[in-house]
Formats: sequence, C-alpha cells, structure tokens
Amino acid sequence: MTLKGFVEGGIASIVAGCSTHPLDLIKVRMQLQGESLAPNSNPNSAVQTLRPALAFQSTHIAAPRSVNVPPPPQPRVGPIAVGVRIVQQEGVAALYSGVSATVLRQTLYSTTRMGLYDAIKQKWTDPVSGNMPLTRKITAGLIAGAVGAAVGNPADVAMVRMQADGRLPQAQRRNYKSVVDAIARMARQEGIGSLWRGSSLTVNRAMLVTASQLASYDQIKETILEKGIMRDGLGTHVAASFSAGFVAAVASNPVDVIKTRVMNMKVEPGMAPPYAGALDCAVKTVRAEGPMSLYKGFVPTISRQGPFTVVLFVTLEQVRKLMKDF
Repeated sequence: MTLKGFVEGGIASIVAGCSTHPLDLIKVRMQLQGESLAPNSNPNSAVQTLRPALAFQSTHIAAPRSVNVPPPPQPRVGPIAVGVRIVQQEGVAALYSGVSATVLRQTLYSTTRMGLYDAIKQKWTDPVSGNMPLTRKITAGLIAGAVGAAVGNPADVAMVRMQADGRLPQAQRRNYKSVVDAIARMARQEGIGSLWRGSSLTVNRAMLVTASQLASYDQIKETILEKGIMRDGLGTHVAASFSAGFVAAVASNPVDVIKTRVMNMKVEPGMAPPYAGALDCAVKTVRAEGPMSLYKGFVPTISRQGPFTVVLFVTLEQVRKLMKDF
C-alpha cells in the first residue's frame, strides 16, 4: 500500500470540502428544521394540551379535562431563504462556521477512504484489461468508507455542532472556538464516547457515499471512454463526477438526516437524551414530520454533493497528473 493515493485523495478532498462548505452548512440547517416537533419519551409531548377557559365543577356536566390539538405544521424554507437568513442574522462569515472541522474531517475521513479505495482498486484491478468489475468497486467503496468514517467521526460530530450552533438561542449556543476546542470540550463535558456519537450512522452513510460515489465515477468514466462518447479530459471528468454526486446524494440523504440530528442533540445531565439511538430518531422524525422528512435538505445536498464531487474528482485528476512522476 503506497501513500501516494492517500496524499492525492486528501488534497482533492480538502479543496472540495472548503469550496462547498457553505452549501454543507445550509444542508445541515435544513435537516434540523422541525426537529423541535419530534416527540420525546413522553407520548403526550407531541401535542399541545389545552384546558377549557371556563371549567365549572358539576355533578351533572363533566367538562373535558383536556383537548389534544396537534401542533401546526411549520412552513418549509428553501435553501436560498436559509442562506439569506444566516447572512442576515449571523453575518457572511457564518457561512464558514465549522470550516476548521471540515478541514480536519476531510484530512481524516476522506484521505483515509480515498487512499484505501485506491489501494484496494490497484490490488483488485484486472492486470490485462485494466478494469475492475462494478461489484468489486462497490465492495471496495463499502470497505474504504467504513474505515474512513470510524477514523473521522470526532471531526464529523464537531463539524455538525459548529454548523448548527447559530440556529440556537444565544443562551443555548455551545460557542466552540475551533474544532480542537469542540473536541476537547465534548471529551471533557460529555465523555470520550461523545466523540463517536452517531458513529454507526456515520459509518453507514460513509459506506453508501463512498460505494456510490467512487464506484459510479469509475464506472461512468470507463463507460464514456469505452463508448467513445468523449475523450479522457475535463468534460469526461465533470460528466462522470456530477453523475456520481447525484447517485451519492440519493443513496445517503436519509441516513445523513438522522446522523445530523443524533450528533447535534443536546444531552442534559441527569436527563434522558432526546433520541435513544438512530432507529429511535428515525421513528420520531417520521412520526412527527412525515416520511419525506428523511429527504429534508435534499436540494442543498445535491447542490453541494454535485459541486463537491466535481471539484473532488477534477482536482484529483489534476493532482494525479502533477504527481505522476513521484
């Protein structure tokens, strides 16, 4: 296993991550919309309990003790409106909240998954044809994504919290100074285990993203070249990478929504956490907000995943050319 693939993948991932960070932040804010409506362990907490204004004690007329009224649905806010609101309320710099965590996350997570996928690909590629079957590409992506996610989970938790902090009331904000401060405070205040909160979701999402993104990019690129649709160049790289980004967004968005909410939940000392786990979060989210809530933030997800994947693979191809002789 050479370090070259890790270096190339790491450079491309950091460039792509920083370039699309504002879109990622908007996606996280949209995924958290309506979360306050999610029911907790109290079955009656999902509705408003209203007592009659005039309730006379009578042996003949029994006034109803309470009237359960479901909460009104929250209006949907699109990605442009969310972005404008962030700028108006928090300033332009808020669009890059948590960018230090993004850099660390890409350094740990993406460098690992990209390098490991490249190493597995070199080992499993047919030396005669120079190609690898799609099933092996998907398997390589699943393995690389799982390992990368396990390595990068602390930075992922810190990134989600730093991106979501601005939506909280001033008194409830965590106000992390940097990704290092976020990780240190989480470990000190909530225990080392909090750094791997939602890790099962992170691993599942990373496996889906890596398998769909890297495998589909390689497969689509090979198909374009084999069919003679385009030559190996920028046009082919952009077409294959944008298609790969769309596939990855569709596959990963539901897991991404649950991951964001589990990582962002605030656990008060002595109190039960809002979600008992990933499945509990999914059930409560769907019950409170409907099945399509699992695709909240899909527009900014594809708006971010598309450009991210394009920048990632275009940069990767250029870095490979520059490092060809190394």
